[in-house]
Amino acid sequence: GEASLQFVVVSVGGIALGLVAGWGLSYVHRWLDNPPLEITVTLVTPFAVYLLGEEVLHVSGILAIVTTGLYLTWRAPTFFSSGARLQAEAVWEILNFLLNGLVFILIGLQLPGILAILNTTIARRSPILLVWDAALVSLIVILVRLVWAFTQALLPRLLSRRLRERDPYPGWRSVVLIGWTGMRGAVSLAAALALPEVTAEGAAFPERAFVIYLTFGVILATLVVQGLSLPLLIRGLGLHDDGASERQETQARLTAAQAALARLDELASQNEVSQESAQHLRKHYEAQVRSITKRLKKAANGAGEDHAMTYQRLQREALQAERSAVIGLRNQGEINDEVLRRIERELDLEEQRLAGDVGKT
Repeated sequence: GEASLQFVVVSVGGIALGLVAGWGLSYVHRWLDNPPLEITVTLVTPFAVYLLGEEVLHVSGILAIVTTGLYLTWRAPTFFSSGARLQAEAVWEILNFLLNGLVFILIGLQLPGILAILNTTIARRSPILLVWDAALVSLIVILVRLVWAFTQALLPRLLSRRLRERDPYPGWRSVVLIGWTGMRGAVSLAAALALPEVTAEGAAFPERAFVIYLTFGVILATLVVQGLSLPLLIRGLGLHDDGASERQETQARLTAAQAALARLDELASQNEVSQESAQHLRKHYEAQVRSITKRLKKAANGAGEDHAMTYQRLQREALQAERSAVIGLRNQGEINDEVLRRIERELDLEEQRLAGDVGKT
């Protein structure tokens, strides 16, 4: 009874702390107008929220961090500037890559020591038995994931008619694929390594090394077996990309362009901008709307896709010509490195925009 109540208090308290922290930090980010400082705040936030929860308020720091992250992720488009967002994505992409690599390095460094502990404990296990235990636990984890995937797909739709009408059952093949993609990695390892080495009484934590070893086994099995077999499974199930994501993106671009046109008309009607400037920009967005509309109509026709790819190839060639010309000016001493970097940044952003641009043809 008391333990259950404590669990509820710690969990609910962690979630509440995360919501309050996320709400407060959203206003901090809205007030700041300095991308390096905003990125620094995003790096410090997980540590600050965790310490506040665990050491000061004695609630779940993990739940507080997760809740804060979810809240800020949902609200970020409303307070991050374009400069801060571009720089933050680059910083976090590098950190994510480095931390994931570090985790797997730690796995390799820890495993020999864990095996040595298992071989010296009283309940000594043979290598064959260790492999069997890891394989059995990995199989159970995979099966539980598959069962949960089917339960999650079926149960909500059985209970909600509105959900069934809005989002029909995806079909067993898609559910199998979702269940099979349940790879384990850094989070599982962190949970295992978080087990204390000794209990409150000072005795060694029972079977800690064995739990960590089984976690290693599950990570290896899911990443190698499930990861490498994923392409074969997709082909075997006969699944293919239905283009839903691309259609959503194209429709979103059309809606955004139409909103821009409506705003231009509103500003022009209020005489807040010159008619010449408004007309020039309106032509740009009207051409964009026509292009996207044409693309939507020709979604099933390869000709439209070929035209878009040709247009983007020509744009890349033009950008490369601009880049070569500017570098030539720098090499001839007609501009300095600072000017080169400013122009190069603009060209880089334009080239990256082309890499993901599916709406402008």
